[in-house]
Amino acid sequence: MNYGSSSRGLDLGNKTGRKLFEFGRTHVVKPKGRHQATIVWLHGLGDNGASWSQILETLPLPNIKWICPTAPTRPVAIFGGFPCTAWFDAGDLLEEGPDDIEGLDASAAHVATLLSTEPTNIKLGIGGFSMGAAVALYSATCCIYGKYGNGNRYPINLSAIIGFSGWLPCYRSLKSKVEISQDSIRQAAALPILLCHGRGDDVVLYEHGEKSAEVLRSAGFRNLSFKTYNGLGHYTFPEEMDDFCKWLRMKLGLDGSRSY
Repeated sequence: MNYGSSSRGLDLGNKTGRKLFEFGRTHVVKPKGRHQATIVWLHGLGDNGASWSQILETLPLPNIKWICPTAPTRPVAIFGGFPCTAWFDAGDLLEEGPDDIEGLDASAAHVATLLSTEPTNIKLGIGGFSMGAAVALYSATCCIYGKYGNGNRYPINLSAIIGFSGWLPCYRSLKSKVEISQDSIRQAAALPILLCHGRGDDVVLYEHGEKSAEVLRSAGFRNLSFKTYNGLGHYTFPEEMDDFCKWLRMKLGLDGSRSY
């Protein structure tokens, strides 16, 4: 199932005068069994929602509805300003430059909007690959903090976060934000997070994934699994997908599995 391009721009209503970027087509994979969870899955830089919807449709997870949006086409600094589909602007990760909070907020808000119409008894999650994983992790921090980077309220509760070959944006201020309240500390400790990274990744280096896991744990995200794969580059493969399916069944308590 496809939805047309979104009219929601990349400024969350901010009066900044910044050019709006339109989100692309959203692809939906309906659950084949009893609907127990809905997960928004976010593609990597230059990709689209269709490619991941085709992969997710083949997984033995009949109780999950997958929503696979497509990022806006916009100039990206890491490509010298060349436009491609991207959830936010990104430069060289090694330079640790400023984060594109406006772009991150807009994409996180777009994802939250996609999840906001799901039934109240359905568990909600966000996952992604590479840049999509970065938005998923950023959304997790917004959920725990209760606000986007611009101060607007984050509107939904999340039950699962998944990141393949990604990194954590805005890691410098994370711990201080989480520690701002006892409620945030409690939520951070409870939120299930799965991070997977190949040791052979030459695009988002393994060290970035490892550091992201360390920062999240030090900020109180105790329900975090970090799985590594020898020889895996910047792509996914069957062993990773098997671990992913097992983790989701367990953490979401899907039919035929135990919940811990």
